[in-house]
Amino acid sequence: MSPSAVPLSLYIHIPWCVKKCPYCDFNSYTQHGALPVDDYVAALLTDLDRDLREHAAAVAGRSLHSVFFGGGTPSLFAPTAIARILDGVAARIGLPASAEITLETNPGTIEHGRFEGYLAAGVNRISFGVQSFDDDKLRRLGRIHSAAEAEAAVRAAHDAGVANINLDLMYALPEQSLAGALADVGRAIALAPRHISHYQLTLEPGTLFAVRPPKVPDEDAAWDMQEACQQALAAAGYAQYEVSAYARDGRQCEHNLNYWRFGDYLGIGAGAHGKLGEPASGRSVRTSKYKLPRSYLQHAANGEALGSSSAIATRELPFEFMLNALRLNAGVPRALFAQRTGLDDTAIAATLQRAHARGWLADDPARIAASETGRRFLNDVIELFLPDRP
Repeated sequence: MSPSAVPLSLYIHIPWCVKKCPYCDFNSYTQHGALPVDDYVAALLTDLDRDLREHAAAVAGRSLHSVFFGGGTPSLFAPTAIARILDGVAARIGLPASAEITLETNPGTIEHGRFEGYLAAGVNRISFGVQSFDDDKLRRLGRIHSAAEAEAAVRAAHDAGVANINLDLMYALPEQSLAGALADVGRAIALAPRHISHYQLTLEPGTLFAVRPPKVPDEDAAWDMQEACQQALAAAGYAQYEVSAYARDGRQCEHNLNYWRFGDYLGIGAGAHGKLGEPASGRSVRTSKYKLPRSYLQHAANGEALGSSSAIATRELPFEFMLNALRLNAGVPRALFAQRTGLDDTAIAATLQRAHARGWLADDPARIAASETGRRFLNDVIELFLPDRP
């Protein structure tokens, strides 16, 4: 498959937050003083220039399928800064009007009137990091907003004309009950977003919660929460299309779908990652940028923001592909494996047969999709595709 036939996305990382949450293992840093907005915008565009120059053959003639501002808290940047970034992107690579452009926001960092500005800048999808509508749980999670502020922010976005809104929710929170998890989902549904991301709190290494673990529901209780919340979301018209993603009216997140279908993406900003197919070699190359904001700004100013670049080993490609594709409830066409990895179908045939024999895959020879049982034991299914180690 030619590179132009594979969707190309752009991830833009804004690394600062008002406060670092104790569960967060993302590349984010507490804001101290004024943010270097002008320098960072310039660095992002210089970073993009370098990527487009170094991968000219892979991006030639291609337009962006989606843009995603992640963090950190991108809404710490005013609409004027976001507009400068998007204008700079559009001047360098095709950015059609149909492209999905998402901005992650923290309900505690939104000022009245900003949503109109973000829409004018080109953003057409807002993702709110709500996490819970229970003030006690928000306090335990270290969030800076209240439930009332979250609801007010979502309503303000609706009033401003934002048609495509996502709410991030967590479950299995410290001291959370099944009734509490369902109450969170109910309050989210009442706000009528087009998309809800609903995922379990995990205690990630390197976080404050890993050092001082809170008391969270056990695995059985967490599973009960997941099943009950899935039923509530389905009853409200939110179709689950991925492990932790639910959408109404065909509003699946196009940017994330491109990840899960093993598409191409550029990544700019501190610690941003990218993956791009190279037509000359047939390889897929992963890139990452300098992680610390200060280092990133220093190197990007000289056109040297790239921290590392490496080809995905051929033996790793089946696992890399399945790690993403099997997250989707509907899976992917079986032919997509060869199209996106460049490998023959025989590279996965035996493993697919093993997974099917265990009842972990759906009975559809034309697609690769986890069965209902396979979705419950998804990590085990994906691990089958790990390459043998020397």
